[in-house]
Amino acid sequence: MPLVTPSATMVGRDIELGLLGRAFDRAGGGEPASVLIGGEAGIGKTRLLAEFAQRLDGRATLLTGWCLDYGSIPVPYGPLPAIVRGALEALDDPSAEAAGPGRAALRLLLPELGEGPIDRAAIPPEGLGEAIADVFEAAARRHPLVVVVEDLHWADPATLSILSFLLRALAREQVMFVLTCRTDEIGRGGAVRSFLVAAERARLLDRIGLERLDAAAVRVLAESLRGGVDDASFERVLERSEGVPFFVEELACNAEGPIPETLRDVLLARFDGLGDDAKKVVRLASASDGSVSHDLLATLSALPDERLDGALREAMAASILAVRDDDAYAFRHALLREAVHDDLLPGERGRLHRAYAEALEARPAGECSRASELAFHWHQAHDARRALAAAVQAMTQARTDYAFSSAARFGELALELWDQVPDAAELVGMPRITLLTRLGSIMRNAGDSERALSVVELALQEAENDDGIELGARVRLLRDKAMYLQNAGRHGAIEYSERALALMDDDFEDQRLRALVLVQLAGRLMISARFDECEVAASEAIRIGESMGIDPVISMAATTIAICAMERGDPDGAYAWFERAQQHAINNDAKLRYRVNYSDALCLLGRHRDAVRVAEEGVAHARALGLERTSGSILTQNLVEPLLHLGRIDRAEELLAGDLAMPTHRIFRVYTTASRIKALAWRGRIDEAAALRDEWRTRIDAAAEVETQVWYGRLLSALDIEMNAGSTDAAADLLDGLLDAPVRLPAHMARTLSEAPWTVVALRAQGQGVRAAALAERLLAAWDALPGGLRHPHWDPVLRALLVPSSTALRAALVHTDDEDAPVLHAVLARLELARAIVAERGDRAEAAEALAEATAIAERVGHARLARDVADFTAASGLANGHSRGDGAELTERERQVLDLIGAGRSNREIADELFISIKTVSVHVSSILRKLGVASRTEAAARLRAGV
Repeated sequence: MPLVTPSATMVGRDIELGLLGRAFDRAGGGEPASVLIGGEAGIGKTRLLAEFAQRLDGRATLLTGWCLDYGSIPVPYGPLPAIVRGALEALDDPSAEAAGPGRAALRLLLPELGEGPIDRAAIPPEGLGEAIADVFEAAARRHPLVVVVEDLHWADPATLSILSFLLRALAREQVMFVLTCRTDEIGRGGAVRSFLVAAERARLLDRIGLERLDAAAVRVLAESLRGGVDDASFERVLERSEGVPFFVEELACNAEGPIPETLRDVLLARFDGLGDDAKKVVRLASASDGSVSHDLLATLSALPDERLDGALREAMAASILAVRDDDAYAFRHALLREAVHDDLLPGERGRLHRAYAEALEARPAGECSRASELAFHWHQAHDARRALAAAVQAMTQARTDYAFSSAARFGELALELWDQVPDAAELVGMPRITLLTRLGSIMRNAGDSERALSVVELALQEAENDDGIELGARVRLLRDKAMYLQNAGRHGAIEYSERALALMDDDFEDQRLRALVLVQLAGRLMISARFDECEVAASEAIRIGESMGIDPVISMAATTIAICAMERGDPDGAYAWFERAQQHAINNDAKLRYRVNYSDALCLLGRHRDAVRVAEEGVAHARALGLERTSGSILTQNLVEPLLHLGRIDRAEELLAGDLAMPTHRIFRVYTTASRIKALAWRGRIDEAAALRDEWRTRIDAAAEVETQVWYGRLLSALDIEMNAGSTDAAADLLDGLLDAPVRLPAHMARTLSEAPWTVVALRAQGQGVRAAALAERLLAAWDALPGGLRHPHWDPVLRALLVPSSTALRAALVHTDDEDAPVLHAVLARLELARAIVAERGDRAEAAEALAEATAIAERVGHARLARDVADFTAASGLANGHSRGDGAELTERERQVLDLIGAGRSNREIADELFISIKTVSVHVSSILRKLGVASRTEAAARLRAGV
């Protein structure tokens, strides 16, 4: 059914309507086709949707929800209950069986799906999004879905998070999302703008911008509304409306009246013509920010049924109110509601919000947004006491629903109101320091580490001034600050963890807390390459764990020691610690942490196939627990990395696309972004790789200050871009910077050095033999300086042969590149360099041709654009293509070689003539002879042959 009943013929939107139709057709074919309809207030977004809905003509199930404006505190999941309820109705599935294991999560939106209290602890943070996706997928299998979310500019962060997930998760389903938004009202740095920027950059949304109507369209619209309009009236409408369809409608119906001085006067023109009862009802509705049920209006208005019905009919006839799909009443346009609400006297406004709040409190408990609505209305009614109680309840509700951003807003409101309520602590059942502690944790989970830090600082200040704060609470605050500093990418996490530990000793009553802080500290010390201190902290955690029988603590500490052993070049010791960690991983947290760290270590140590296996097990485990979007994300990264080394880029890209379809922690996204950059560069999509790097630069730089391995990953990302772009000098500069820096994580250094020979190979191919030799010497020295256990037996001979090439060394290296765990980069480079060495040594050209053919096949199989091009260039330049022709076979004269050297240096014929003291004509003769002898058609090809060593 249409969203609203159209009040006039739609004009001037044929192109936009066509775009929506084509997007729907793409969605029907399983292609990404979601759309954002953006424009200023009154531009006709809803009207366009109404026409589109009519033209669907039963070809799709239409689901609609509205984001509501509750000022600075939007209602969590505002539009979702109506949308999900509609999907279940379309499935004829009132009990939501389509949601499968995630059915319980839907009760967060639809409490009527079950009885009794909701077991929120059993619902993972990702559970609601997955449950909604399951319902939509089931509905789409029956009939294509068009999911409409109106007024996205008022969306709460929790809704945006769910939409971000759904846009990605359902991109290949027969589901089309249509979002409407006042794009001119979105503030910079706000959640909605961030959502739109991310969605559009990820190509999840196509934007359809609605512009103002031209004069011809305004006339057609005005005439359709009035049945004809004279020139004078038209000019007045056109002047005042400025082509905004909503204003055209308002002015066309009142064109002969006095010209309003402000927009509010225009918007209130129809309102002023209503009767007293209708005005009362409209004023009441203006305080709701959204649709209002008939029952609530009846309660608030206290009008007899007949008079209420008459008032509603009058307001609807005046196109001020309309009936939504949920049979509730709402303003036809938000500007009308705002104008009416702003026209209320301050006293009227306060009394109205108080009436709303009292009516809501009289309703049965259990409604999804009841506490958030009460917080808004009591705040607007200036009742600080009741607003505080409702705000704390709303904060708690939103936190248990994993709507952390919304919970943070309510928590901040509670903090703002706290000092206005003398008995605040007794009222909400907690002291202010507890509120601060919870709010800090909420803000951290909402991704706002800076504000979390500010809040925990306040809590710490209160703790210092209150001798009654228990020691455990002080420890937790210090631990929290350490964690927030880490999440914010700032220094100090180690120091605050140590301060927390300093408050505890062997006699501290909560030794489990002490052990967990030790594990946290050990992890930070390990990341900072302070391995001795890390092992001391982890060993102490293990001692406590063993004495108290806390197996998960033992497991998590053991994985940290295992990584220290690996970085020290003791793989056997690392494997032994990982085995111990596995034995004590008796709960899901410890099991997932073990698989995260073990798969990462296996990849760093070159056991790529084992890394794939362990990471796959971890991904399956995370999926079974409903944690695919959290632990599953970092495990997906640990799966992608070895797949890329093995050359299985198609699967790596598929996994990355799936991961990008799901929200996850920022630090995890930093890692997957690095892999995405590598994959894009690998495919030759350099501009996209560089743009992604630039987009994430600030976040990656911040993460590199906290996690040292990000420093190495950042360098490898830059190296990937420069090498695949052919910027060999820039790549060499990066490697020189690496070699100048201290080695903080030897295992990561070994991995980086294993990829470095490509730069040396490229330098030699470009004729930069001196720089290539110098860089090769430095790289070999760095490699030899690593612990022996980190110089992989299959990497070592390949690296040495590539850095100091000879046909003998490269032939011996080939067997190592054929190992099933060998990096595909080594397989291509070794064969390419073998061919170059053979040609330079004037050896068996058939052998060289065979090596090039193998290199070509590998590079093309794995889709590596740059390597494939490098191999093709040398194949052509060396004359080993097309039967390996080398021209007429004659040797170049000494003078011809001098000319060829200058051609390779990029000199023109005149410059060559000047340098060799010969005429330009003579240079031309030499150039022609060189081209004939080499069997090439141009100076460029001749220069390529020179770089190939021919």
